[in-house]
Amino acid sequence: MSSGAPRGQGQVVRLSRGASLSDFADRINANPGSLVQEMFNLGEMVTATQSCSDDTLLLLGEHLGFNVQIVSPEDEDRELLAQFNIDLDAEVAEDRLVSRPPVVTVMGHVDHGKTKLLDAIRKANVVAGEAGGITQHIGAYQVHVPHDGEDRAITFIDTPGHEAFTAMRARGAQVTDIVILVVAADDGVMPQTIEALNHAKAADVPIVVAVNKVDKPEANPDKVRQQLTEYGLVAEEYGGDTMFVNVAAKPGIGIEELLEAVLLTADASLELTAPIDGPAQGVAIEAHLDKGRGAVATVLVQKGTLRAGDSIVAGGAHGRVRAMLDENGTAVAEAGPARPVLVLGLTAVPGAGDTFLAAEDDRTVRQIAEQRQARRRAASFANSRGRATLETLMEQLKEGEKTSLNLVLKGDVSGSVEALEDALFNLDIPEEVQLRIIHRGVGAITESDVMLASASTEAVTIIGFNVRAANKVREIADREGVEIRYYTVIYQAIEEIDAALKGLLKPEYEEVELGTAEIRDVFRSSKIGNIAGCIVRSGLIRRNAKARLLRDGAVVAENLTINSLKRFKDDATEVREGFECGLTLGGFNNFQVGDIIETFEMREKPRV
Repeated sequence: MSSGAPRGQGQVVRLSRGASLSDFADRINANPGSLVQEMFNLGEMVTATQSCSDDTLLLLGEHLGFNVQIVSPEDEDRELLAQFNIDLDAEVAEDRLVSRPPVVTVMGHVDHGKTKLLDAIRKANVVAGEAGGITQHIGAYQVHVPHDGEDRAITFIDTPGHEAFTAMRARGAQVTDIVILVVAADDGVMPQTIEALNHAKAADVPIVVAVNKVDKPEANPDKVRQQLTEYGLVAEEYGGDTMFVNVAAKPGIGIEELLEAVLLTADASLELTAPIDGPAQGVAIEAHLDKGRGAVATVLVQKGTLRAGDSIVAGGAHGRVRAMLDENGTAVAEAGPARPVLVLGLTAVPGAGDTFLAAEDDRTVRQIAEQRQARRRAASFANSRGRATLETLMEQLKEGEKTSLNLVLKGDVSGSVEALEDALFNLDIPEEVQLRIIHRGVGAITESDVMLASASTEAVTIIGFNVRAANKVREIADREGVEIRYYTVIYQAIEEIDAALKGLLKPEYEEVELGTAEIRDVFRSSKIGNIAGCIVRSGLIRRNAKARLLRDGAVVAENLTINSLKRFKDDATEVREGFECGLTLGGFNNFQVGDIIETFEMREKPRV
């Protein structure tokens, strides 16, 4: 207690994730050096400016008597925006609200026809150019439907179709008003159907079920209805409140009825309103780096109106809206609530799911973006750096002995990179192997990616997902000895990386018994010493095999080798059960009649 750090009496100290001891010291008017000393007394070595993990901050707070509260990223963002007099949750006066289109996410099991259904809705063949028939990107589209004599709009968000994209599906449900759950009538409820259903329920979103492929001879739509009752989705015709619509995406059967069901569900259970005036707020649904146009983001406006020329910030990216395009590539001057548009003019690629907002000037958006980037960096440093305690210091010094797989992830869109990273960290990785992602980014593999990989002290593999390296970059990679692997389907990347991780493990061996022999006689030889005359009791005895000698059930000698093996006067490679043989053991000569010789070999255990 000699370090002079102040003692709290349960005072609340709010700290952001990844805060340093200097940040803590500022909050409690202390000298950072005194907190470094306190941490040392607690058995941890932390510098004053190092990003600390949540556990470290809580431990120190408890030790000093302060009630440390780690601010969530959402609260942190609200506090940051409050500095610029921006309140995302401000109440909106009733007279400013106008009705807006419903935002619909299409979910369901892989191969149940989600993209085909969207094709039928928007009459555009998206699936033809997709690897493995799986939607690899998120897109957003708006369609217009005549309903009760009015022209009504519906916004669709297309989520990727493989289970590895769970994280993006969950995020899709956060901006969604209604979920269309696609279930194939010939296949029924599958694991990902349940997964999608759970996401929709967790987000408290109404569900419309599209029973697809009803035109197939083996289709059984009633079975789907019965199966889904087990998960709390009871069809209206069974007395429930969920609308089920039979559709067949390829011939276009039931599409109008499905859109009608979406609008009826929206009108019956949701009050979809938003202010159309004021600065725009919303969500970046997808983003990628375009060679000619720079950072391109698909954004969904949730409040206000976004106009060309507005200064916007999305996550850690900022810029001025140079141009806005709709789903057909046509330039639009403004976008109101529930309108998805492609935005050009950002300085960087935002993450899928980042909130965006328009502000008064470029300076404001730049400051918000820079502060967000700094906080994210601090939080990621804290998460990536393990707690350095005095007890684990020696272990950390020995960590050089651990094998690690270091990756640089590059993808065509931010959602794919995030989903791939999420899936990799969900792999079952043994303790003795570490998976490190040293850099992630959107766009083609560049010279700087290769130089980053080659500068590392350990081998680094660059993963390109739907992106390639230019010839010049490939030449540099070959010269620097950096491996680049390309993938177009996400589960192929995950399987190969999982196999690579298992391949990095040191092989495990198990002992496999070959046979046993009983010594019946001992022959003396002036040339080679004692020879054991044996009968093989089980299995086989093989020359050069490992052996141990047992006497009265106890091991007398270990780590022996069968040096020579004979049948009568002829050399033998192996002798099988029931036959007699003569043998010598390397390094052991003290045979006795009745001794048992056990032979075995070490075989590599396959990794499961």
